[in-house]
Amino acid sequence: MKEYGHFIGGMPVSGKSGRFGDVYTPMTGEISAKVSLASASEVAEAVKNAKLAQPAWAATNPQRRARILMKFLELVHAEYDELAELLAREHGKTIPDAKGDIQRGLEVIEMSIGAPHLLKGEFTDGAGPGIDVYSMRQPLGVVAGITPFNFPAMIPLWKAGPAIASGNAFILKPSERDPGVPLRLAELFIEAGLPAGIFNVVNGDKEAVDAILDDPEIKAIGFVGSTPIAKYIYSRGCANGKRVQCFGGAKNHMVVMPDADMEQTADALIGAGFGSAGERCMAISVAVPVGQETAERLVAALVPRIKELKIGPSTDDKADYGPLVTKAHLEKVLSYVSQGVEEGAQLLTDGRNIKVSGYENGFYLGGCLFDHVKPDMRIYKEEIFGPVLSIVRAKNYEEAVSLINSHEFGNGVSIFTRDGDAARDFTSRIDVGMVGINVPIPVPVAYYTFGGWRGSSFGDLNQHGPDAFRFYTKTKTVTSRWPSGIKDGAEFSIPTMR
Repeated sequence: MKEYGHFIGGMPVSGKSGRFGDVYTPMTGEISAKVSLASASEVAEAVKNAKLAQPAWAATNPQRRARILMKFLELVHAEYDELAELLAREHGKTIPDAKGDIQRGLEVIEMSIGAPHLLKGEFTDGAGPGIDVYSMRQPLGVVAGITPFNFPAMIPLWKAGPAIASGNAFILKPSERDPGVPLRLAELFIEAGLPAGIFNVVNGDKEAVDAILDDPEIKAIGFVGSTPIAKYIYSRGCANGKRVQCFGGAKNHMVVMPDADMEQTADALIGAGFGSAGERCMAISVAVPVGQETAERLVAALVPRIKELKIGPSTDDKADYGPLVTKAHLEKVLSYVSQGVEEGAQLLTDGRNIKVSGYENGFYLGGCLFDHVKPDMRIYKEEIFGPVLSIVRAKNYEEAVSLINSHEFGNGVSIFTRDGDAARDFTSRIDVGMVGINVPIPVPVAYYTFGGWRGSSFGDLNQHGPDAFRFYTKTKTVTSRWPSGIKDGAEFSIPTMR
């Protein structure tokens, strides 16, 4: 059986802790590999290598760093199919979805190639008598990323690209559920010419996470995962004096206005709600039709579409989505479906008894649609992270806006309408970080920033875009005056520019 270790100092290394986690093939339910779970000493070894390598990397000019990222892009594109197959095999998503995972990560690498521009400071000539003032952006040193199972290529690259391009050394702690792709990306970085020690991967569980949070050499940490863990990492990391950005859970709503094109809306909702088996932080998990007539038309459009969904193994090019990542996660999602029934929501489509021929032991769940969900129900308040869509009916537009703004999470939201005034008002008033207008999954392009509000985000800077370079750098401001502009004698008053 395959055994995954770590990637430290530019090479694969075996785990030393003696502790292992199981890596499944979700479409069959079989254990396909073991992954070593790092001890605190193994994390410290990665940090040691990163600290030794970082000064020379920081001294490498941004254009040369960017050239290595360009070579990395070339190498990943050459292995695109193999990487997608590996990702799909360990995560469970379909091959086309796996390719999208990789592509979204590469788009941030492409953005990071612009580091020479994004790292430019400011300059003021003649800010005072003979005085110039300028600023420069400098790397923090050793930084880290703790990333989730649902995007094993995209989110590690979202973190690593800007961090490395800014001149930092990077420690990645990916999910132990699907470690294959992150480890291969590390090898490709080395092949592209990245110096040993600049990109390290330590697989692990809470012990590795705590070691990262407590290591004084790690200056910043980026995290994506559930809100309880985000709160934990944010509070402990900040208490240790680190710069921390944490992105947590989501309950993304789609408001359906009476004038929306119902066929287009239903198609968009099906893809956004059930794609990748709902294991996306940007999945639409709540539909909010405005008015009873709108709700009835939406239900009539959704039910047959959900019943026609094709669920199958990752290798099935006709499958709309594949299995969930592990049996434990499948059981968690199933418990939410049972909870919804107990709470009195109407289960219009029940995917719990699905069987995929030839893959009977896989972690499959068909599409589940609840109607008449109430805001006090657990299936509404909590993130399910599976192929479960809830309909919460709103009497009017104002009730829909109030519903969304009062939820714990504020990650993403969409409105489907033909009314420009309604869309503009919605965009202005909605208390959510990412908004889509007739766009079901409003993930911004790489050169804009990605991040939610309220209980979905902790920290004041977002992922990718200019915010990523601000997060992974510190600003130094220089006030300069040369001898010819200096007056004789001591000056005792505070300096001004008069």
